[in-house]
Amino acid sequence: MKAIILAGGSGTRLYPVTQIINKHLLPIYNKPMIYYPLSLAMLLKIREFIFVINPEDEPFYKKIFNHGEKLGMKINWVIQKKPRGLAEGLILAEPFIKDDCILYLLGDNIFFGHDLPKIMESAKNEIEKNGGAYIFGYYVPDPERFGVVEFDEEGKVISLEEKPKKPRSNWAVVGMYFYDKKAIEFAKNIKPSRRGELEITSVNKEYLKRGKLKVKLLGRGFAWFDAGTHDSFLEAGEFVATIEKKTGLMIGCIEEIAYNNGWINKEQLLELAKPLSKTHYGRYLMKLVEKK
Repeated sequence: MKAIILAGGSGTRLYPVTQIINKHLLPIYNKPMIYYPLSLAMLLKIREFIFVINPEDEPFYKKIFNHGEKLGMKINWVIQKKPRGLAEGLILAEPFIKDDCILYLLGDNIFFGHDLPKIMESAKNEIEKNGGAYIFGYYVPDPERFGVVEFDEEGKVISLEEKPKKPRSNWAVVGMYFYDKKAIEFAKNIKPSRRGELEITSVNKEYLKRGKLKVKLLGRGFAWFDAGTHDSFLEAGEFVATIEKKTGLMIGCIEEIAYNNGWINKEQLLELAKPLSKTHYGRYLMKLVEKK
């Protein structure tokens, strides 16, 4: 399985700050926003990533990640010249995906939950074994802002709608999707919505039509932030800060995950930590070596 992280767009909901920098590079507490979806895929031992980015942001991604060598990973990026909807990222990343299954992540979505890696591992195994699509729902008070999933009395999915004026449920489809290779084909064949975009909901509907869509609801005990607005951006940062201060452990620390996965050794981790030695982040990385 390979991961695609959608990190383009204009970030208009976070204006004026995103007039000069892409929102996915803004800090959520002590790390760039892009670290959080990246770390989720790393927890699943996924080592190959494709970022879908704006042309002007390529130098920044190259400076931060290069091609992932320092983390024992393989990172590439594709340029999205103009945003045409979330599903376009699947089409743009096709040359890198080939016949692999896909973990598709929105770069401004942040997740937290004790059993989340276990739930994601189960979804990954399901798609790799049986194909289809696996998506996740989260209860929200303002479903008209999101793609919405509707269930019957037995919990079976009966409809999906993108930003409906009259939502049929309060369950938003969050920005984390597991797909088999057919997702790219579906994305190529869908028509733009009334908003003129290739909607990811349309891809999910194709799987629903074929009886190949599974949905897992993330209930109490999980936190999800769509950090694309000023309020949610602030809430996400405060949440991460609180958890890290209370536990002494970091959320979304990509160097730590690479080290725990065995992708880099002690010497390589220390090499990454040295330039950051005067920061809490750098000292945290150094302590990881001391603990083992």
